[in-house]
Amino acid sequence: MSNVELRPEEHVCAGAEAGAPPAGQVQLLSPRDVPLGGPRAMTVRRTLPQRALSLIGAWCFVDHYGPDDVARTGGMNVPPHPHTGLATVSWLFSGQITHADSAGHRAEVGPGELSLMTAGSGISHSERSSGAQPVLHGVQMWVALPEADRFGPQRFDHYVPPVVRGPGWRAQVFLGSALGHASPVVTATGLLAAEISLDPGSSVQVQVGDFESGLLVDAGQVRMDGVEVAPHWLGYRPAGQPSVTLRAGEEPARMILFGGTPLEEEIVMWWNFVGRSHEEIVAYRQAWQEEISTADEGRTELPQFGLPDADPDPPLPAPELPNARIRPRRRPGS
Repeated sequence: MSNVELRPEEHVCAGAEAGAPPAGQVQLLSPRDVPLGGPRAMTVRRTLPQRALSLIGAWCFVDHYGPDDVARTGGMNVPPHPHTGLATVSWLFSGQITHADSAGHRAEVGPGELSLMTAGSGISHSERSSGAQPVLHGVQMWVALPEADRFGPQRFDHYVPPVVRGPGWRAQVFLGSALGHASPVVTATGLLAAEISLDPGSSVQVQVGDFESGLLVDAGQVRMDGVEVAPHWLGYRPAGQPSVTLRAGEEPARMILFGGTPLEEEIVMWWNFVGRSHEEIVAYRQAWQEEISTADEGRTELPQFGLPDADPDPPLPAPELPNARIRPRRRPGS
């Protein structure tokens, strides 16, 4: 499920903003509800980006959704839409999603399975609820690609990580290396992402090296290095400590721990595009609009985005650009 807001905000991301915590201290960020599309569209809880924080490593976008009764709400139905300069990560706690993209990849993604689509210079895809499971519940996350890789090839990775266990905890590490497991999925920057479940009162220490760390709590009360992170909230800790300690309260807890090497690049993010300037965003939008307006005319030149084969719905048009120029925000202290 991508960013199909009708009036998306612009986001210029350059790491932690002014007022971010010192190394080793945890910052708490509340979610905001975002309706995606029409009257029956799903509402998601967005925790990244925010004014207080734009990036955690190269992670630039985090949506948390469900549990959603698909039979009652209609679930997820996102027609073809474009992406540039990023990789999308889908991870489900329950339900099933059918992914189809313009590079010819198609996959049925279920709980505990990584779906990672690398857009490179341009791709389009659709995502829809599928299967018999009535409850859809999961996260969608984006990773900004660094300059050296953002015009690279399109790719799709589908990976089912094993469940690793310890005293009072269980985990699936789907990106990076932690808790005795290393994901084979290759990423452009150093990343970590894992689903972790804790029994009541139990704890686990996770080695994160020189990564920035984010903790999205799905259920239960969790302390991140002693700071309580409420359900649906995001805890952020800057780089500076080699490990992070997670402890559950009196109830079972489930969470996503993620992070990465700080991305030392400014990025401009608007709608489903990640670029480096206002001019790039304008060009991406124009290219997509031209492609979808001539999709049925048999144009012969190679498109930037393309469309999934035989999709049942027409592609989504891009929203109108903001009236003001999208300007990079200066880095803190620069």
